[in-house]
Order: sequence, then structure tokens, then C-alpha cells
Amino acid sequence: MLTPVVDDDGAPFWEYAARGELRVQACAEPDCGELRFPPRPCCPHCHSFDSEWRRMSGKGRVWSYVIPHPPLLPDYAAQAPYNVIVVELADAPRIRLVGNLVSGPEAPLNSVAQQRIRIGAKVQVVFTHGESGTGLPRWVLERP
Repeated sequence: MLTPVVDDDGAPFWEYAARGELRVQACAEPDCGELRFPPRPCCPHCHSFDSEWRRMSGKGRVWSYVIPHPPLLPDYAAQAPYNVIVVELADAPRIRLVGNLVSGPEAPLNSVAQQRIRIGAKVQVVFTHGESGTGLPRWVLERP
């Protein structure tokens, strides 16, 4: 598993993920409160530099997906083909996160058959912990 590149603005996202929490940056200005992702220092709506991290439900739906095939980065070529999905968060529909649809938190990237992936499918976040201890958000199909 590749580890994410962590910058100052995104560091809290990864700290929460390592604890198994999906949080999104929000403007802390009382008259604004806009959620934003990717994290950045200034609110694009009101230009405030005050922010906080709000916990999300972890529920969403598949907004889009792709199945990459070689040539790929060497660490992923052996696992191909696998899926990469874009998830629209249920409690923040304008925010979309990229990840993988897997059968469980520590399952391999290709653990869900391509035929089971559907636009609009309901998903729930799970976290896998690699060698660095960083929690990496992944997604599982929500059970009816």
C-alpha cells in the first residue's frame, strides 16, 4: 500500500483517519460553516482562515468509478485490475472522496468483483492501517 503524502492543511484528515474517523474540514466562521475538501487554509466562500474538522457519518454513494489496467505504478501493477471509486458523501453531497471498493478493511484492492460496482450504490467507509499506521479510507457496500 502506498502511503499518502501529508501536507499541513491535510494532516488533521489523516490523524482522524488513523483513529478510524472520517472528518471533513469546515469553515469555523459562524455565518458560513461551509464544508470543504480537499483541505485548504482559506474558506473559498467567505475567505476566513478559521476552520474546524466535522465528523461525517461515513455513508455515501458511488458517484463514478474506473478499473485501471497496466501500465501502472509498480506497487499497484501486481494487483491490477482493481477499482478506484469516487464517493459522494451522504451528509455533504458536494464533497467527493476517491478510494477503493473492497470487501472489508484489510481486503485486497481487487476483492470486489467488477460486476458488483454500480453508480449510485450505497457505501460505508472503513479504514485500513498500513505499515505507517496511517488510516486509509476505503469503502464497502452498505448492507440493506
